Amino acid sequence: MKERKITGHTGLTCLLGSPVAHSVSPAMHNEAFAYHGLDYVYLAFDVSQEQFQCAVDGLMVMDARGWNCTMPHKRLMYERADILSEEARLIGAVNTVVHKDGVLTGYNTDGKGYMRAVQSAGHDIIGGKMTLLGAGGAAASIAAQAALDGVPEIDLIARKGKSWDAIQEIADRINRQTDCKVQMYELQDERQMKRSIEESRILVNASSVGMSPHEEGCLVPDENYLRPELIVSDVIYHPKKTNLLQMAERAGCPVFNGMYMLLYQGAYAFELWTGKQMPVDLIKEKYFN
Repeated sequence: MKERKITGHTGLTCLLGSPVAHSVSPAMHNEAFAYHGLDYVYLAFDVSQEQFQCAVDGLMVMDARGWNCTMPHKRLMYERADILSEEARLIGAVNTVVHKDGVLTGYNTDGKGYMRAVQSAGHDIIGGKMTLLGAGGAAASIAAQAALDGVPEIDLIARKGKSWDAIQEIADRINRQTDCKVQMYELQDERQMKRSIEESRILVNASSVGMSPHEEGCLVPDENYLRPELIVSDVIYHPKKTNLLQMAERAGCPVFNGMYMLLYQGAYAFELWTGKQMPVDLIKEKYFN
């Protein structure tokens, strides 16, 4: 690996969000820049919603190559971008920006990261049905990319709360603009949940239920909803094994968590900025074991 030195020519990439101090993204990207001998640095900036537009203006003035956006800025970046990728238009959110000649191109690599994590875990879900739990940004990203990649049917199950109308709009766009059929059901309809899971190749928890420090949570009532041939995944990676994944293991299901979704969404962003592949095996060994 080549020695890195910050110079007057060093290019800037970064993360905008709040909070961001916990993020592993700076370690991942700076490791990848060093691996390729690229004169870039990746930093994390804690930016409020009120400061967001000013921060983007500043990054453009400083000719930053690109940046990531995390909560609560993905929708704001979607509205600010000049050009949107297909998946970003479907989702209505941007997590990765490429800046060139004053033009901001917005992408959403979250769903791509999830679908690559599925492949990394050794599974092929194209052509099979997906049951997706949750109504937030992760659920929207996964649903949109799964539809674009060829998953023909998705049952989206969520609480009918403040995010319901937004995810319904995304489901409607997916139904209009892809060959995938997305249907929405309320979480309390346990009979429908059981039916959806029985018909699915993969069950995905895309909600925050079960995340530390509230590790006791689980949206699936019990093991009777699961069967050994069902793939079960969780976007949560802290804890590494949520109650859902533990339950699924007891039922004999193959399982994986959200750790590699995080890795691969970053890998897609890195490639958009540099044209080079992130050394994912090296990053896995150093930061994800």
